[in-house]
Amino acid sequence: MPMTPPSLDDIRAAAQRIEGVVERTPTRLSHTLSEIAGCDIYLKFENLQFTSSFKERGALNKLLSLTPEQRKRGVVAMSAGNHAQGVAYHAGRLGIPTTIVMPEFTPFVKVKHTKGFGARVVLEGATLTESFGRANQIAISEGLAFVHPYDDPVIVAGTGTIALEMLADVPELDTLVVPIGGGGLISGIAIGAQSLKPGIEIFGVQTYAYPSMYDAIKGASLPCTGQSVAEGIAVKAPGELTRRIVSERVKDIFLVREHQIERAIVQLLEIEKTVVEGAGATGFAAVLANRDAFEGRKLGVVLSGGNIDMRLLSNVILRELSREGRMFSVAIEIDDRPGVLARIAALVGEAGGNILEVSHNRMIDDSAKSATLGLLIEARDNEHSREIRAHLEGAGFAIKERA
Repeated sequence: MPMTPPSLDDIRAAAQRIEGVVERTPTRLSHTLSEIAGCDIYLKFENLQFTSSFKERGALNKLLSLTPEQRKRGVVAMSAGNHAQGVAYHAGRLGIPTTIVMPEFTPFVKVKHTKGFGARVVLEGATLTESFGRANQIAISEGLAFVHPYDDPVIVAGTGTIALEMLADVPELDTLVVPIGGGGLISGIAIGAQSLKPGIEIFGVQTYAYPSMYDAIKGASLPCTGQSVAEGIAVKAPGELTRRIVSERVKDIFLVREHQIERAIVQLLEIEKTVVEGAGATGFAAVLANRDAFEGRKLGVVLSGGNIDMRLLSNVILRELSREGRMFSVAIEIDDRPGVLARIAALVGEAGGNILEVSHNRMIDDSAKSATLGLLIEARDNEHSREIRAHLEGAGFAIKERA
């Protein structure tokens, strides 16, 4: 029998249930991002939850709905990280034994934190779908209650509490942009927001790598495969309940590319001073990529989580700095004699650049009297980086390659 979507009363009941335990995160206007995007952008900072993700809302609401016997036996969940941490943290607080099945690609930071909350972690499966199968096996064999990350009316009701908070803080919002993985977040928000304000429009966002809900709603057949910086929404199959809710309530679903997500992560970090994971940055990425669709709107963007691996974040920052021309590499063939390196350094300084790294290779040139000088240079932007290269070339140095 099909599951029944939660009502506004269910969402309000969830809000009362989790009040005082789950953080009531702020919704704030970003003046700078609004200017960049051409609309009023209000950010919902769900990355400020204790486990740095909105998932706590649905997880706690579900755990509090269990019978005493179910709590005693324990629960099992499958997750790429954020749902895992939400379940593990609140189950630990409530004294409920917890097993979490996580895909093998899950970032180390999410595995570490999940174990830190006391859960038994099983790393199995290349995708969430494979992890789901293993979690079901454990639930049946050990008699554990299954806490689904999205396809459950109680979970959806928990996520809907976000909409209550956003509209209480900013009643004039006319549009919400929400990441989609399995669809639990956007389903709860859509029900809550449209129940309170029927005219509000809801837009979803997925990655080109994992457009599962997009395919389901639009009848498309784009492949779901590969690596994505937004692993939190790398879901191959949306939920049955969430698919119905999205088809009825969501106006459209946008797809974003990896470089667009990376840019959004860096801009949120640099401008708002807030750390957002790939999935959490997709909403803002979609706004930047579709300015015409959102021009002049009062837009609520949900930053759904902030659990990004530090190595990955570092890589994203460096890649974006390179795209913007704020860091670039050159290789210059030089005569291997005193003063040449100093001359080049002076030229870079004259052009306003800053040398970050130097490599001096004498082993790859045709002549033993030559060397290849590699430089990593900091600049203001792409135009400035071109000026620096032109200044070097104008002084007679041939740039062999650049990255």
